[in-house]
Amino acid sequence: MTTHKKVSVLPIYLVGFTWLAYALLFPLRSPLHYILCAGLSFAAFAVGKAIFPDKVYQTPGAAKEEAKKPEPKKEEDPKAAALRKEKDRAVSELRRLNDAIPDPKISAQIDHLEEVTGKIIDHIIANPAKQPQISRFLDYFLPTTIKLLNAYDRMDSAGISGSNIDATKQKVETMLNTLCAAFDKQLDALFGDEALDISTDITVMENLLAQEGLSGPSAPTGGTGGPTLEL
Repeated sequence: MTTHKKVSVLPIYLVGFTWLAYALLFPLRSPLHYILCAGLSFAAFAVGKAIFPDKVYQTPGAAKEEAKKPEPKKEEDPKAAALRKEKDRAVSELRRLNDAIPDPKISAQIDHLEEVTGKIIDHIIANPAKQPQISRFLDYFLPTTIKLLNAYDRMDSAGISGSNIDATKQKVETMLNTLCAAFDKQLDALFGDEALDISTDITVMENLLAQEGLSGPSAPTGGTGGPTLEL
């Protein structure tokens, strides 16, 4: 709740009316006259305050609006911000090249590279300790892939066929197959530790289930007296 106070102006009007009435009915020629008029004005102001007091009211909406104010946005870690910027730059360039190159097969490959690149960088933003694992990817493989696609786009847009142009385009097309597989392996490698942890948990659980007699086709499904799984 927020408390508000509305000051009544009627007592002030009464003061003005008192001075006006006194000036019309009585002379204002000496200090005594002004003192008398001021006294009457003060009395009129006091009576006016008693009859028309200030109003006090509360507005619950103001408190609600104050509570709804969003918390200040936390500043992103500089390394995460740099990775996000690199992701946006790379994805934007891949999309531009995708629009520029009409070949449907290459377009599908660029779509795949764009998707995997986003997933790789997003995973590192969420797991910054793994950033050293993609240093070569960010410093060489990703920018060189974009460089190759830019070269292909320039030669393709030339609109002519020649030994140099055709041979280079063919090399890039062949390389794209390798790059798609390499990007997939880079993403898969980022989950290596997690996969190992899960594999270890599964092995431990299988051993415990075997010790408790709860694994295999003869494992009990209910009833009493059988082994129980202790958690």
